[in-house]
Amino acid sequence: MKFGRTCIVHLFEWRWDDVAAECERYLAPNGYGGIEHIVVTNPWQPWWQRYQPISYNLCSRSGNENELRDMITRCNNVGVNIYVDAVINHMCGAGGGEGKHSSCGSYFNANTKDFPSVPYSAWDFNDGKCHTGSGEISQDCRLVDLLDLALEKDYVRGKVAEYMNTLIDMGVAGFRVDACKHMWPGDLSAVFRRLNNLNTKWFSSGSRPFIVQEVIDLGGESITASEYTGLGRVTEFKYGAKLGTVIRKWSGEKLSYLVNWGEGWGMMASGKALVFVDNHDNQRGHGAGGASIVMFWDSRLYKMAIAFMLAHPYRVTRVICSYCWDRNTVNGQDQNDWMGPPSYSDGTTKPVPINPDNTCGDDWVCEHRWPQIINMVIFRNVANGEPLSNWWDNGSNQIAFGRGSRGFIVINNDDRSLDATLNTGLPGGTYCDVISGQKQGSSCTGKQVQVGGDGYAYFNISNSEEDQFIAIHADSKLEYNIS
Repeated sequence: MKFGRTCIVHLFEWRWDDVAAECERYLAPNGYGGIEHIVVTNPWQPWWQRYQPISYNLCSRSGNENELRDMITRCNNVGVNIYVDAVINHMCGAGGGEGKHSSCGSYFNANTKDFPSVPYSAWDFNDGKCHTGSGEISQDCRLVDLLDLALEKDYVRGKVAEYMNTLIDMGVAGFRVDACKHMWPGDLSAVFRRLNNLNTKWFSSGSRPFIVQEVIDLGGESITASEYTGLGRVTEFKYGAKLGTVIRKWSGEKLSYLVNWGEGWGMMASGKALVFVDNHDNQRGHGAGGASIVMFWDSRLYKMAIAFMLAHPYRVTRVICSYCWDRNTVNGQDQNDWMGPPSYSDGTTKPVPINPDNTCGDDWVCEHRWPQIINMVIFRNVANGEPLSNWWDNGSNQIAFGRGSRGFIVINNDDRSLDATLNTGLPGGTYCDVISGQKQGSSCTGKQVQVGGDGYAYFNISNSEEDQFIAIHADSKLEYNIS
């Protein structure tokens, strides 16, 4: 990831052309370090078809191979790295049918485990090795009836590495590897060792792919995240689940309890984790976290949670760019959570239109473009490398903390106003709050914060405000010309 940038955005279901344009017009100028996107897919609806490959051909409903190559090149050229969401644990579901064709036009037969485009045959799958009652816990078993690849076989490892190396040679910076919990760490290690160094057109000689492994571990699991941390970073699902509980104030949880956030809450070491408030799975009630997960439907709480994540030094962070779907909840379960991206009547994915106010249209949510979120991404980059400092809380749901002498955030999640004079740790001067507005030339478009020579500043945040937090940083300080 480009030095000084520690936030990735997941542009879920975007087309390659739109991703390339977003790199150039928005992500690079605003400090995002990378993009996560899945490449292999089946045809149109629903969204989870993206996680049921039938070949390693590089075409999908997001575009063809030439468009993918162009996207990777254009994003790299402006300093935004691409991380592929790679599915290597399995192929499609066992009920995938016979004689069907993928979005690339490749024939496959799930009934006979015949995937000639790779090629894989019945010999390359794990069915005879699964010995658990459920068939879904061991690394040798199917994940919800998806055909489980025998990754212990040298041939299968070779085909997976070949697919990943093709992408590396095209210029990707690394991978988020799906469903790692369902693969043996030794098998993953064998694949990762076969990966090429990154393309020297954009990366220094000898650079290795950045690996993030999806391992759902909320504690008490038979397979733990710690088994995979030696291979690369691991998704820390406890982060969003626990933060959501605190932000919602469930079970008596309070913001003040976050004083030892991170390892003190039983999470893996910061240097091993990738963290997020929500992802494409758990915002739909799948994956880990359950009802505590906050997402764009809960915009007021969501912005607060994202701001805390981006201000806090625990890293690397990821934010998602979602799309809306028609919610229809029956007995607590959303009946429409399967719905794919905004599409035309023929099933092709719609482009992402950008409105004059920088928001997105056509049911694309684009959380990464919300002013409060992008300004906190910038805050995070400005404060990168600085420790957490000057923690303050009221013993309940009002907190504040700094990042050395580079940034300071104040959050009020209480049922009353916050009224306090706090030590920011910042040099004296006038700062623009980057939540209610931002610095524009020699003035602020939102609130101003006056920091005294001793580093202290007065803050007042009403509990009735839409955004119950204030953030300032070194680059939001007003500079005055003295003649």
